[in-house]
Amino acid sequence: MTALGQVYKCNICGNIVEVLHTGAGTLVCCGKPMVLLAENTVEASKEKHIPVITRVEGGFKVTVGSVPHPMEESHYIEWIELLAGGQILRQHLKPGEFPEAEFSTKAETALARAYCNLHGHWRSE
Repeated sequence: MTALGQVYKCNICGNIVEVLHTGAGTLVCCGKPMVLLAENTVEASKEKHIPVITRVEGGFKVTVGSVPHPMEESHYIEWIELLAGGQILRQHLKPGEFPEAEFSTKAETALARAYCNLHGHWRSE
């Protein structure tokens, strides 16, 4: 059974999906079950992956890592998400861009998630 907001990846073709509506079935791609991406919250490498949330006027700013994450062709943050007030706000990033995003919302609290193309799915604590 899936849960709202979970992120799954196909280990064959690389497709990534986020659950928008829960169901009882198994998510399948390329004839194989997709893998649930765990949301890591503990740094284990020199690169920093945990999203850092800062309140700004009109919303929140999210920077990936206490030290900015590399944004190279072979290693970068693909997207940053902000979950706030029932909204899921997402900013896609490209190599060479700074690993941060600003989100407009009236929510009082928020959780952030980010996805590194090499080290997977991360969330703020």
